[in-house]
Amino acid sequence: QLQASGGGLVQAGGSLRLSCAASGFSFDRYMIGWFRQAPGKEREGVSCRTRRGTTHYAESVKDRFFISSNNDENMVYLQMNDLKPEDTAVYYCAADLFTCTELDMTYWGKGTQVTVSS
Repeated sequence: QLQASGGGLVQAGGSLRLSCAASGFSFDRYMIGWFRQAPGKEREGVSCRTRRGTTHYAESVKDRFFISSNNDENMVYLQMNDLKPEDTAVYYCAADLFTCTELDMTYWGKGTQVTVSS
């Protein structure tokens, strides 16, 4: 019911935009989170959009990553700028009615790989 896409290989300093498409429910009623998991590391939260549209970011990506949504198309995006090698990870989108806490997210999409070369 969630599908993330848009990953790829990019040089440090470059940009990528990840997309997350939902089917079966409307994004505007849910809290949407982007998470990532780097090789050998635990999955971590990257960004969250609340139902009111408030956005939150991990300190490591603040002012570089931006979450947005298009309710008409039922899509959520993660614009990633000034990418760094440490941003290399599999990125996931997830949704829940009440939270952006990883363990409580109801819906998860398959991840999309982002690789940043130095």
